[in-house]
Amino acid sequence: MAVLYGPVPSRRLGLSLGIDIVPFKTCTLDCIYCQLGRTTELTLKRKKYIGSSIVLKEIKDFLKTGRKVDYITFAGSGEPTLNSDIGNIITGIKKITDIPVAVITNGTLLFRKAVRNSLLNADLVVPSLDSATLTGFKRINRRHNSLYIKKVIEGITRFRREYEGKIWLEIMLVKGFNDTGKELDRLKKAVALIKPDKVQLNTVVRPPAEKYAARVSRKKMKAIASDFSSKCDVIYDRKWKHKKYFRSLIGESILEVLRRRPVTVDDIVASLGLEKSGVIKNLLILEKTGAIKIKNMNGKLFYAENKK
Repeated sequence: MAVLYGPVPSRRLGLSLGIDIVPFKTCTLDCIYCQLGRTTELTLKRKKYIGSSIVLKEIKDFLKTGRKVDYITFAGSGEPTLNSDIGNIITGIKKITDIPVAVITNGTLLFRKAVRNSLLNADLVVPSLDSATLTGFKRINRRHNSLYIKKVIEGITRFRREYEGKIWLEIMLVKGFNDTGKELDRLKKAVALIKPDKVQLNTVVRPPAEKYAARVSRKKMKAIASDFSSKCDVIYDRKWKHKKYFRSLIGESILEVLRRRPVTVDDIVASLGLEKSGVIKNLLILEKTGAIKIKNMNGKLFYAENKK
């Protein structure tokens, strides 16, 4: 099983080499806006899903190609801190390359000391916090029943005190859920407590797990950003500055299928005999770079080559 994907063009990180170290949709949350769909394995149990030796071998092989990337990033198709070997993987990466390591996490397990310790060697950690109320946490993130937002905020705050690297706190704004009133007031108080290096406001820009998860307007996001005490960026506006990107062999195979007719993810899986998680990752890369477009037909998502 390949754990590396990309490099992926990122609005925040430039050209990012992704690392996926948990099974597809294994997460502590089931967010209504998730571009990968609904969570199939909702859990807080950490396991050594993929060990450091496998990951480090793939990274060494990638480094031999001489391709340049701005970050090596833990993200992918689930919550990376659920892999109990993430600390060893990060330490191993730092020994073989100077490329900075980023971890994109939902932050829900940072109340555990072992999880906080495992991320201390990363250069950048990007936790998310979409609501600072239990009601909002349940509605937006559909959390594991053992998670409480107070404990999550305490965990991120404690990590901020212990961690010497950069923390960018991401808030995903969903129209009608966390973009007004009490929700924003509580978020601002939580941000003041956490003291991240910056806050990044995002919104729903790709097809979400639930159709009712809608984007917040650019104008409103800018108004909300101006109200935060910490430095706050609206990443919804960002464009990827690089014209060139790496397209994998799998990506090329997918494009060949899309050139014939619009197809669903399941069509591609059946046609090419690939794992669904790998197909989705490559579709995200192709969509980010403008190579494909997405059409909604009778409630189903179809992918097609963008011939413009």
